[in-house]
Amino acid sequence: MPDPQTSTTSRVLHYDILVGGMTCAACAHRVERRLNKLDGVVATVNYATERARVECPPGTDPRTLITQVEGAGYSARRIDDLVDTADAGPERRVADLRRRLAVAAVLAVPLADMSLALSLFPELRFSGWEWVFLALAAPMVGWCAWPFHRAALNGLRHRTSSMDTLVSLGVVAATAWSLWVIFRGGAAEPGFGTGWAALTRTDDALYLDVAAVVITFLLAGRFFEARAKRTAGSAMRALLAWGAKDVEVLRDGRAVRVPVADLLLGDRFTVRPGEKVATDAVVVEGRSALDTSVITGEAVPREVLPGDDVVGGTVNTGGRLVLQATRVGADTQLSRMARLVEQAQEGKASAQRLADRVSAVFVPAVVVLALATLAGWLLAGQPVSAAVTASIAVLIVACPCALGLATPTAILVGTGRGAQLGIFLKGPQALESTRALDTVVFDKTGTLTEGRMRVDEIRAGAGSPPDEILAVAAAVEQASEHPIAAAIVAAGPDRPPSVEDFEALAGLGARGRVGRREVLIGRPRLLAEHGYPPDPDLDEERHRMEAQGTTVVVVGWDDRVRGLLAVTDQVRPTAAAAVTALRQLGLTPVMLTGDNPRTAAAVAEAVGIDDHDGGVIAEAMPEDKVEVVRRLRSQGRTVAVIGDGINDAAALAAADLGIAVGRGTDAAIEAADVVLGRDDLLIVADAVELARRTHRTIRWNLVWAFGYNVAALPLAVAGLLNPLIAGAAMALSSVFVVAHSLRLRRFEPSRPSPTPSGASRCSTVPGLGRDHRRPVAR
Repeated sequence: MPDPQTSTTSRVLHYDILVGGMTCAACAHRVERRLNKLDGVVATVNYATERARVECPPGTDPRTLITQVEGAGYSARRIDDLVDTADAGPERRVADLRRRLAVAAVLAVPLADMSLALSLFPELRFSGWEWVFLALAAPMVGWCAWPFHRAALNGLRHRTSSMDTLVSLGVVAATAWSLWVIFRGGAAEPGFGTGWAALTRTDDALYLDVAAVVITFLLAGRFFEARAKRTAGSAMRALLAWGAKDVEVLRDGRAVRVPVADLLLGDRFTVRPGEKVATDAVVVEGRSALDTSVITGEAVPREVLPGDDVVGGTVNTGGRLVLQATRVGADTQLSRMARLVEQAQEGKASAQRLADRVSAVFVPAVVVLALATLAGWLLAGQPVSAAVTASIAVLIVACPCALGLATPTAILVGTGRGAQLGIFLKGPQALESTRALDTVVFDKTGTLTEGRMRVDEIRAGAGSPPDEILAVAAAVEQASEHPIAAAIVAAGPDRPPSVEDFEALAGLGARGRVGRREVLIGRPRLLAEHGYPPDPDLDEERHRMEAQGTTVVVVGWDDRVRGLLAVTDQVRPTAAAAVTALRQLGLTPVMLTGDNPRTAAAVAEAVGIDDHDGGVIAEAMPEDKVEVVRRLRSQGRTVAVIGDGINDAAALAAADLGIAVGRGTDAAIEAADVVLGRDDLLIVADAVELARRTHRTIRWNLVWAFGYNVAALPLAVAGLLNPLIAGAAMALSSVFVVAHSLRLRRFEPSRPSPTPSGASRCSTVPGLGRDHRRPVAR
């Protein structure tokens, strides 16, 4: 993402462009339309984040994209580094708006007070009071309102319009009319204090006071909107800024402190108590506890020992550690998680696309409506002042700011809060899919179970010593990354024999040549397909092991089954609670595994998944998993698949929503739509709950935004809405939408009752590890 990325399948380049000068959703739509005119370019522009995400064919010059954006009247620069996304532009914009608002407020208070007093008590009017009004209002309609005028002029230069066009036209119209009244001479009336009297007044209303106070309201709304947008992205900025800035590297026998950017793959570095881990690494020396809350949302520190993997950005709370870097730069988990949040905030939900299309045509339609209102009032024989009042009110009240902010601000805050909880969504589409879920398909190994398997038992056939079976099996499996393979390698000799011609057989096992032996290791089906005759004694042992809930691996060579390895895994402590939480949210859990039916049934019973009506599907090959997902979807279900391995990637991609456990393989994370930052399955329910809350926020934002404009415009056309009230209402509508979205920052997931319904006591599940407890019905 920082640099152009090329997909291995579609050969598409991706660029991120920071767009400056956008003031409403119509601006974002204009930039998007301009970029999409280029051949092969697909662009998405987000008003809330002020970024354009551009997909283009190879060979596209990014300078062409910049030129295209600038041609639409906006500033643009390419984002060249992930850290560079923490742009100082929003801070400068907030500071500028604060200065203009302060000046406007200082001038508006005496102007409004004087206008009200002179309206209520005409005897207080003194000679030249109109010129005092002009002296107080001129800096406001000029310098304070300049951001609106500048954007309107820029749009005029490029033959476009935006909400600033409406504001600028309204202010200019009110000021021009007031100047006409002043220089014409004769009687004049303050416009502010008379309220609805514009319906009956003659052509002597002075609207400098109204224009000035409207500008103050609009600046206040723009200031609070900008500050709230900055606050909405605070979770993302905190994530990006969290990493360590420098690190103490051990090189040539001495410690050297260098910037993190200079850290190389394989470098050894130290982390003292209180310091941040500079990058993803493995512990070489020492033991300590790490605060992983920035990545996982989990407040309890995790103890680490030599050989354990650690994540960059975590904080060392205990002793000194010596680590070896396993990932650096953009490949670290912190960078990847930040990238997921960034992509989610840059995308657009379907509701936002509708709002953008409406905003694009809304502004010119309002200008036409304002002119029609002016003409209609004049043709009806009403005073010019009344016609001007109504048309100005139409221009000001109709600004579609709230419509443009309704969806992106909610997504911005929702995805940021999700990142704090350890939930990383790849885009707003994932948010929408999460909300609509009704079925969750769990992979067993590494998802419902901890994936930390161990070899508990070895059964050897005649003439094959157990040590030899384990050594040969470890030799083959050292080339595999499957959790079962890792358990066998860990149980085997420190230096197993080397393997040649290794081949992973998806869903079945593996094969390889160890010395002169052609070794097969995996399911009984694998050896049967290769013509290995069954061993009755070993088959009986296998059935016994499987009945205890263990996974049995068969080892064979020289056309004979040589032995069995019983591998056990522990069910995750929160798996049963997660299943219960998902049921309480109305979701149906399904377990899908390539393991044997006996082991699958034991795990399903332990976590509370019903084995009836297709709730447990065992002995599923990777292609079978995809077919199961497609079958569930064909039944009208919205399906999520949760997995962590390479063999889950296809099913993750085939589902409506793919959820990958954060420590899973890169293939699974790449195929997923949601990545869990920690191994606690309860955050699956948290993700669903957050998605539903975010969507509910979006829905109410849109109801307010659409409803406000639909209700306010007829009132303005009918002359029942004073421009002053129109300006206040327009500003408050935007502030309301952003403030309503910011409520998501306080989202806290609900938790299920400690035990599933109908459960009151626990017992140990044979073969699943002595620490696991499962509920037993009364």
